[in-house]
Amino acid sequence: MWVLVRRWWGPLPAGGGAGRRPSPGWRALAWLGGSPGGEDGRGPRVREKPPWRVLFFGTDHFARETLRALHAASENKEEELIEKLEVVTVPSPSPKGLPVKQYAVQSQLPVYEWPDVGSGEYDVGVVASFGRLMSEALILKFPYGILNVHPSCLPRWRGPAPIIHTVLHGDTVTGVTVMQIRPKRFDVGPILKQETVPVPPKSTAKELEAMLSRLGANMLISVLKNLPESLNNGRQQPTEGVTRAPKVSVGTSCIKWEEQTSEEIFRLYRAIGDKIPLQTLWMDNAIKLLDLVEVNSSVLADPKLTGQAVIPGSITYHKQSQILLVCCKDGWIGVRSVMLKKTLTATDFYNGYLHSWHQKNAQAHPSQCRFQTLRLPAKKKQKKEFVAMQQCIK
Repeated sequence: MWVLVRRWWGPLPAGGGAGRRPSPGWRALAWLGGSPGGEDGRGPRVREKPPWRVLFFGTDHFARETLRALHAASENKEEELIEKLEVVTVPSPSPKGLPVKQYAVQSQLPVYEWPDVGSGEYDVGVVASFGRLMSEALILKFPYGILNVHPSCLPRWRGPAPIIHTVLHGDTVTGVTVMQIRPKRFDVGPILKQETVPVPPKSTAKELEAMLSRLGANMLISVLKNLPESLNNGRQQPTEGVTRAPKVSVGTSCIKWEEQTSEEIFRLYRAIGDKIPLQTLWMDNAIKLLDLVEVNSSVLADPKLTGQAVIPGSITYHKQSQILLVCCKDGWIGVRSVMLKKTLTATDFYNGYLHSWHQKNAQAHPSQCRFQTLRLPAKKKQKKEFVAMQQCIK
């Protein structure tokens, strides 16, 4: 049994009824007649059911988990879900390549580097954290289109960095959406499957990525098992609740002590700390804060903190817990280690820098020795722009 898959992005074809809404997606129609190559002009014939021929597009660890699930399915000869699996990734300065390429090479899967997508025939494309715009011509090479595994509950957090923004904004619920790619537009296609999960308290973006990558991989396999039905039952995204998850730049890592609360600073640390260390300015030197910790109530009860007026950015060394205490908009954060020329523990920083400064400047006000907001030049920001790679196709 074969089906004819008809594709259109705009209004229904002539005869579809005046005033009707645009097609929500792809329509799979049973095709029992016609010539083998579509010579009657009705379009190419494609498979109605598995096994599918899949071309996968991906780059990072989130995408690697999706590829791993596809590969496992292709190796399962009893289920016969995937007949052919090939991979497209992007060039990397690392000789080993990105995680998806490493997995593909280890698994002896054919790999292409974008914009090369090979010349084979496929039934469906799958995208996860690819970061490249898909043209209409490319999408139309796949009879069932291209699916995207996106780590958020669309339309919330459309864009290249959904996991980072989920953590950064303190969301308590997140999820994964398997959607259909639309050409020249980002994350707006029909939703084929969506599941929500609670965000574990104080989880980092890296931890959340690992959890969502497993969920997304399982959801994709479920969609592929009933692909024509999933496509026909796709629903349009709501017009309400749209939020954006733009790229994160190095400038985002610069702490604004006067403006950000301790909660906001810890969210920032959990969102990007493993990729970009948080930064500040001390004595005209950029300094990176490597290991942030919450300050417990017993430390905050110290008379040194309660008995004097302090301003945001002020630094105090707490000997008992061996951490630097830094004042922010509404309280204090703890810092266990920093990088100033080299990595230093809080104790090393105090002994080598803070203590000696206070000895030499005994008459100076302590605020002169505080952390201040680092202002990066615009060009430097652009040059060092960081693109989170556990995000969706854009």
